Amino acid sequence: MLPELKIAQLRYFLWVAELKSFHAAARQAYRTQPAVSLAVRELEQKLGQALVEKGGGRVELTPFGEHCLPLFRGLVEHHDRIAREATLLARHEIGQVSIATVPSVASRLLPGPLGRFVAEHPNVQVSIQDGSADSVQQLLAQGQVDFVISSMWMADEQVEFVPILNDQVGVVCRSDHPLVRGGGTLHWSQLQGLPIIRNGTSRLLEGTEAECLLAHSRLFVSNMISLIAMLEEGVGISTLPYLAFPLENEKLAFLPLAEPKVERQIGMLTRKGRSLSPAAEALMTFLRAQLPKAGDR
Repeated sequence: MLPELKIAQLRYFLWVAELKSFHAAARQAYRTQPAVSLAVRELEQKLGQALVEKGGGRVELTPFGEHCLPLFRGLVEHHDRIAREATLLARHEIGQVSIATVPSVASRLLPGPLGRFVAEHPNVQVSIQDGSADSVQQLLAQGQVDFVISSMWMADEQVEFVPILNDQVGVVCRSDHPLVRGGGTLHWSQLQGLPIIRNGTSRLLEGTEAECLLAHSRLFVSNMISLIAMLEEGVGISTLPYLAFPLENEKLAFLPLAEPKVERQIGMLTRKGRSLSPAAEALMTFLRAQLPKAGDR
């Protein structure tokens, strides 16, 4: 059976070997000289060989001690390196965090808060993946990300959802569309007969009075860049959550849908029963405090 080597005993031996004195090693260790001597003797007993020559005023190592010296030094250095890294991880001063989110959150909500977090935690590596609400939830379920910021589309007993904000759905059309000239908010009946382009968020209308509009839609576009191009060209109109609407696009307008009022709930998704790393926990707590709450906008 291999002996269990105590780091403290190894450290005392290294100081004795380096300083050539039990008294000097005791001062270095803030221990008494007998305590250091006892620790070295116990280490020798565990190994079954003497490390230090007996007798004489100056400390000299035995051949066995000389052979063990670099081995013990490497073991103590490895221990200290691991202890230091574990401490930094626990304090979330270093680490890696992987999150996933929908593009609208990634582009509209995350840049400012994430920039501040990275500035305050320069040794924490953060990676972001974006995709549809379905795909980012699947990444979480597969354990490929620490947490997700999105809507929860698929019921999953293994996922915990903590809401952050509500994102209202509206109609997006060209800024010169007759709907815009009408001004104000819209009733779903005003959209009847208009060419509607469905997209990945159109299912938010399911279960509402406006669901019938989807049945008459003859065009579905999943890619946001392609959808925007279609809308700019006047191919039709579409519905989008407010965060997904490109504010900088002067060719398009966002008109809130008042009846029915439809919202998607944005929140944090984590795996139930699974703890986050200290760095991931720190980032999630930071974002919860920084991101706008429901009703702020």
